[in-house]
Amino acid sequence: MKQKGKMLWIGVVTGFANGLFGSGGGTIVVPAMERLLGVEEHKAHATAIAVILPLSMLSLGIYLWKTGLGEVWQLALGACIGGLAGGVVGARLLKRLSGVWLHRVFGAFLLAAAVRMLF
Repeated sequence: MKQKGKMLWIGVVTGFANGLFGSGGGTIVVPAMERLLGVEEHKAHATAIAVILPLSMLSLGIYLWKTGLGEVWQLALGACIGGLAGGVVGARLLKRLSGVWLHRVFGAFLLAAAVRMLF
């Protein structure tokens, strides 16, 4: 499959997961770009960051259109405040970690999330 076709399918799967589960930017884009497209670790993580915002905004818009505002905005505001601080620290740390450590930390977060989801 050609590069553009792979990118399109990565986007489809990522968008589906984001809309259904509220995640997908990192959990799908990063491993897929690394394995299927041969993208370097740091570039794959940075690309995932760029993909998250438009997908999340679209998913939020559709959710709000179908269900109304509710308490989503209060929850989002609280999470955004913490997310801004975490985003600055994480982006700075991304530049400093080697590819090996980036994989280890990312894998540890994925494993922790998976265990948390199971129990």
